[in-house]
Amino acid sequence: MPAAESVRPAVLHLVTDPRRRGAQNLARDLHAELLDRGHRSDLRSLRPHPDADAEDARPLGPGRYHPATLRALRAAARRADVVVAHGSSTLPACAAALVGSGTPFVYVNIGDPRHWTASPVRRLRTGLLLRRAAAVAAISDGAREVLLDHYRLPARTVRTIPNGRAADRYPPAADEADRRAARAALGLPAEGPLLAWVGALAREKRPDLALDALALLPGVHLAVAGDGPLRSTAASRDTTGRAHFLGTLADPAPLYRAADALLLTSDSEGVPGVLVEAALAGLPAVATDVGWVRDVVLDGVTGSLVPPGDPAALAGAVEKLLADAHGALGAAARRHARERFDLAVVADAWQQLLDETARSPRRTVRPDPTHRPEAPRPGA
Repeated sequence: MPAAESVRPAVLHLVTDPRRRGAQNLARDLHAELLDRGHRSDLRSLRPHPDADAEDARPLGPGRYHPATLRALRAAARRADVVVAHGSSTLPACAAALVGSGTPFVYVNIGDPRHWTASPVRRLRTGLLLRRAAAVAAISDGAREVLLDHYRLPARTVRTIPNGRAADRYPPAADEADRRAARAALGLPAEGPLLAWVGALAREKRPDLALDALALLPGVHLAVAGDGPLRSTAASRDTTGRAHFLGTLADPAPLYRAADALLLTSDSEGVPGVLVEAALAGLPAVATDVGWVRDVVLDGVTGSLVPPGDPAALAGAVEKLLADAHGALGAAARRHARERFDLAVVADAWQQLLDETARSPRRTVRPDPTHRPEAPRPGA
């Protein structure tokens, strides 16, 4: 018997640019998951970027707020029932372009609002923009409370939906041979402890702390995956010869299989996608206790938390973590991530929010809710 007829909203996902970074990666994964579930979904970016190697997320125009970009966004939104705005630049773009369009938008708050709206003027301006959104998705209960407190938003409009990744895209290393193969493919040393550091080489991510901690860890290697304005500075800071700069990886999963632990040294975060990815791959983490990192890293259970800005504390936590010879921390990290951050779980909450927020859908489909395609999702 065919499945009962149902209507699912068409979704337009909007990112700042096509690079493979936190907000963009969540958008890509959610876009792919919604397609699998029978939605019509499109993925676009506000502008191109010279460092972007992705062919998806086609740019709408030449700049984030260029008049041609905003006109193209308004036109693209007409074909959708709801727009999901991923990343801070997409908030003012949607607030401006979608006035009177009839298409609502949901803003996804990825980072820590306290970090990027420190001044009263910026807080007022951001609060006005947030009120233009039909709903705001916060990636943590803590982030939701900050949004409500800072901007006095109506509680009914702010929903907690965790960051998410597709668990099947981040399998743990099957055995030591698999780990060695992953290292070889990345040009990393076959022997010795290896830490992974994944992110933009930017000031708030503090790659300098990772390198300072590395200098306190004899025999440990550090693989740095990412690019950004501090790349040359970071490379010159390495005095050990044990830091390996890999550039931006189209797929970080092989690095997670190659490494023994993830190192996160940021001064500001929300709920970092790299922590979720690493945990799904069975990789424990040593991370600075900022934002809502502790949603992923349960101190002493799935990894270790240390105060920000302290390389000695990072090094000490790494030493203790590497002594976990039986891999209990990594196994616990994977269990925790699968229960809370697997995209299959997160997308259920997203579907509910989109159904509640979208304007009346105009497209009728007959999806089978039990059907889960097995084809691999696009790389993020």
